[in-house]
Amino acid sequence: MSSILSAVLGLSFAAGLNTYATILALGVLQRLGVVDLPTGLEVVASVPVMIAAAFMYLVEFVADKIPYIDSIWDAIHTVVRPAAGALLAYAAVGNVSPEWQMVAALAGGSVALTSHTAKASTRAAVNLSPEPFSNWALSLFEDGLAIGLTWLALEHPYVALTVAIVLLAILLALVSVLVRAFRGWRRREPLGS
Repeated sequence: MSSILSAVLGLSFAAGLNTYATILALGVLQRLGVVDLPTGLEVVASVPVMIAAAFMYLVEFVADKIPYIDSIWDAIHTVVRPAAGALLAYAAVGNVSPEWQMVAALAGGSVALTSHTAKASTRAAVNLSPEPFSNWALSLFEDGLAIGLTWLALEHPYVALTVAIVLLAILLALVSVLVRAFRGWRRREPLGS
C-alpha cells in the first residue's frame, strides 16, 4: 500500500505541473508496454483520451512560452490541475475501500494544488524578466519533469515520492524568496509611480 501511495503522490505532483503531459505520458507508457497501469488508470491509454491529452498538451506547450498568457493559463488551471490530481489518485489506488479512495483523492488533489501553486507563483515571477528565454527554459523543464516524474511514479514510486518532496521544498523556498523580494521591491518603489 505504501508504494501505491508513493506512486499516487508522485503522479499528483506531476499533474500539478502539467496535467496533459502527465496523462499523455501515462497513456504512451501503457501503450508501449513500459508500464502496466492499475485498472482504474487504463482509460488514459485509450485513443480518445490520448488524442485529447496530446491536443491540450500542444495548446499548453504554446501558451506556456508566452509571458502573461502562461499566467492566465495557470489561473484557469488552478481548478483543472488539482481536480486531475485527485482523479488520477482516486483511479490509481484501484479496488481499495471507499475510505482509502477518498483519502487518495484528497491527498492527490492537495499535492497537485501545492505543486501547481508553486509553479504558477514561480512563473509569475519569471514573467517580470524582460527576456523570454528564462520563461521558455522553465516551461521545458516543467514539461520534462512532469513526464519524468510520471515514469518514476510508476516504476520507482519511492524515488518519485522523494523527488516530489525535495522539489516541493525547493519550490516553496523559492516562492518564499520571490515573495520577500517582491515585497522589498514594492517598499522601495517611490509613491505616485
